[in-house]
Amino acid sequence: MTTTQERSDLLDQLGLNTQNKATIGRLLGTGNIGHATEEPDGRMRATIRINPDELAWDPAILVMPHGGDIELELVNDDLNTHCALLPSNGDRKFIWLVNHSRGRATLNLDGPGYYWFSSPTGNDEGRGLTGAIVVLGDAPPEARLDRPEQPRP
Repeated sequence: MTTTQERSDLLDQLGLNTQNKATIGRLLGTGNIGHATEEPDGRMRATIRINPDELAWDPAILVMPHGGDIELELVNDDLNTHCALLPSNGDRKFIWLVNHSRGRATLNLDGPGYYWFSSPTGNDEGRGLTGAIVVLGDAPPEARLDRPEQPRP
């Protein structure tokens, strides 16, 4: 389990607690931060769980080192039924997760940025389960806006 200081240091290291980025740290900073593992073929993998009685994803923030394909294993260890509404280029993915079940989803997140995922079924204490996949990297030159250079951390 990550301590509050370790979580704060990691948010700082990833640049998620600076101006215009603080929202992700505030909304999801109470959950764990995980990293996708990269296979030799470039495909990434990660596992995201719903632990019993926590009403939260674990990890709440998943970090990918770069854009590409990722295979997620979703595990519902809770006594309640949940679902996963996941981002993917071209089409969102939906997986129904009855209690004590698991599912797999292959996503394509080809650009840097924040991609939100959730379990929008039921109320889940007022907001549903909310998480984010953070894809590190910079936008390719052809996708950049024509504007002055912006400060970088």
